[in-house]
Amino acid sequence: MKSIVAVDKKWGIGKNNDLLFSLPEDMKFFREKTAGKTVCMGYNTLLSFPGSKPLKNRVNIVLAPEGVERDDCIVVHTLEELSKELSKYNSDDVFVIGGAMFYKTMVPYCDEFYITKVDADGEATVFYPNLDEMGFEVTFVSEPIETNGYTIRFTTYKNPNPLKF
Repeated sequence: MKSIVAVDKKWGIGKNNDLLFSLPEDMKFFREKTAGKTVCMGYNTLLSFPGSKPLKNRVNIVLAPEGVERDDCIVVHTLEELSKELSKYNSDDVFVIGGAMFYKTMVPYCDEFYITKVDADGEATVFYPNLDEMGFEVTFVSEPIETNGYTIRFTTYKNPNPLKF
């Protein structure tokens, strides 16, 4: 299982149930990495998408509160149900895409992380776990890229000992 996210200098990822920055190059990277794959997320992340609609050209699995049912994506209500559902897919094709609480829960189970680092402080109110402090290995760092007035770097981390989900 993989995780993909854009973070600011303080590992911030959002505020007011929205992204911190508009980063066309990061959105392109996200689309390329996740197209045709399985994305799993918390319910608020689904609600933050345009029209609260699932992402196209992907299997969308959503961990949602009891009582929430939808016919446009796969809805699970517990981590146990999520584990059962994810076992149907190749774990290399599963991406955790948010939000903050879901990331925090799932990071220990992910083996690879695609982190877009933004050289700015987005004044975030929600954060991604700091992988540097967790001792995860950086396996790739891109050259700096300018996008929409921000400098970003695509960074890949490896979790040497992911937990089994």
